Order: sequence, then structure tokens, then C-alpha cells
Amino acid sequence: MQKTIAEQGSDLRMAVFRLSRRLRAQKADDGMSDGQFAVLAALYVDGAHTLTGLAERERVSAPSMNRTVNCLQDSGYVERSADPDDGRKTNISLSDAGTAVVSETVTKRDAWLTERVRELPKEDRAVLARAVELMEEIVNR
Repeated sequence: MQKTIAEQGSDLRMAVFRLSRRLRAQKADDGMSDGQFAVLAALYVDGAHTLTGLAERERVSAPSMNRTVNCLQDSGYVERSADPDDGRKTNISLSDAGTAVVSETVTKRDAWLTERVRELPKEDRAVLARAVELMEEIVNR
């Protein structure tokens, strides 16, 4: 019996969720939470942010983000500095150690996924490549 579109959507959601969970487990610092890594990744991709900017980006409260940033700072992954344009603001940026842990985590995740894809038959890798295109299309709508 063919599945309904709703069932197919649910199956896709669950598969993406499980894959995402497996990828998140691949990280350079096993003690780091997903939320902490998300902050490091945001700083890695988009550069320095204020605490408020990070909180808004991650959709958490400012006090919650402050705890996350404090933990990352204590671990040596981020640095705080005065905003050159507005001394009342503090910018949060990656330290060299923070840059390294993001880079190592991305490398580890890519290696894990590459190995899993490599194990697939050539025909299945082609199907997966097309699925990536379709998923990007869904996301960009």
C-alpha cells in the first residue's frame, strides 16, 4: 500500500531528525552541548555578535545566553571585547580554541557522513544526491 503524502512527510521528518542526532554526536568536545556548539557555529559563520544578538538568533532569553557564553568563555572558546563603536556594548567572538573546535567538529561530522555515504551502492548515492537537491528546494520555498 502506497503511503500518503502526510506519512511520507512524517517519515522524512523522522529520518532527518535521526540523521541530525547522529551528526550532532560527532563533535570535537564531547562535553559541549548542542546549544553551546550552535553559538560557536554562529560566531564562526557570521563573526562577532552581542549577547542580545546571539540570544535573538538562537531564540533564547538573554540570561540563558549569558550562561551559555560564560561557560564557553570559561572553556576558552569565546572572548568578550568592548564594541569599538559603542562602549556600552560587548562583542562576543571566537577565540583560536573556539575556531579550532568548530573546525574539528565540522571535519569529524563530514568524515562520519562521508564514510556512511561511501558504504552505499553507486545507484543509492545518486538517489541521495537527488534527495539533497529536493531537500534544498523544500527549505528554500
